[in-house]
This record gives sequence, structure tokens and C-alpha cells, in this order.
Amino acid sequence: MDARSREKHPTRLPTGLPIRQRGISLVGLILILAVLAMLILLGFKILPAYLEYRAISTAIVSAKAEGATVREIRSAFDRSAGAAYIASISGKDLIIDNDSGEIEVSFSYQKKIPLVGPASLVFDYAGSTAKGGAAKPAE
Repeated sequence: MDARSREKHPTRLPTGLPIRQRGISLVGLILILAVLAMLILLGFKILPAYLEYRAISTAIVSAKAEGATVREIRSAFDRSAGAAYIASISGKDLIIDNDSGEIEVSFSYQKKIPLVGPASLVFDYAGSTAKGGAAKPAE
């Protein structure tokens, strides 16, 4: 090496200590990308279940507004469920209660999402049209 190239790329600090390189190695980059890919794939599996839960929550609110009787509310929910591709529950799974003169519609269900082999995720979803939003337990 000539003197010019040593000046452009010094290997030692002015104090005489060697320069410490910084950055990520190729192996580290591959591991980080693998973890990110697994998290993204997990998100792709979880997102449809969450979107279905949000659709059910919206459908019970609109079913409550459309119907005055239990049968009308269940029928309105089934129509909304068909339009929103809701498959986890149907109108017969709704818990409809008439407390304090106001109809409250609630639901509760489990969604199992298979991951790899015997591993799976289980989500317990519940919702209600009550002000607190908590579902009443199924009887």
C-alpha cells in the first residue's frame, strides 16, 4: 500500500488505538429479516380475525337499530353478516337482553388460528351494544 491510501483509510486513531468498525453483519441482517418476516406472516394470519370481530361489532349495532324484536334483530344481523362475510357467528348466537327497557345485544366467541403443526392461537372475542361494551356471559 502506498502512503496516500493509508491516509484515506486509516486503521488507527491518532491516539494509536485501532478503529472499531460499526454496523451489522450479514448473519445479523439475515436473522433480523427472518424475525421480521415471521412477525409479518403472523400479522397476516391475525388481521382477518380482528377485521371480522370489528365487522361483527358494527353489525350488532346496526341490527339493534333496525330491529325491535329478538327475531328482527337476529334477521338483521344475518343480513349484515352475509354482506360482511362474517362466518364465525350467526344471529342465533347473539345474546339479546331487555334490561331497564332498552334492548342490549351482545356476543362472545372463540377464534382459533392455526400456525404451524400443532401450534395455534386462540382469541376470545366478546362485545356488546351496552355503554361499557362488555358482553354478558352466555347462559
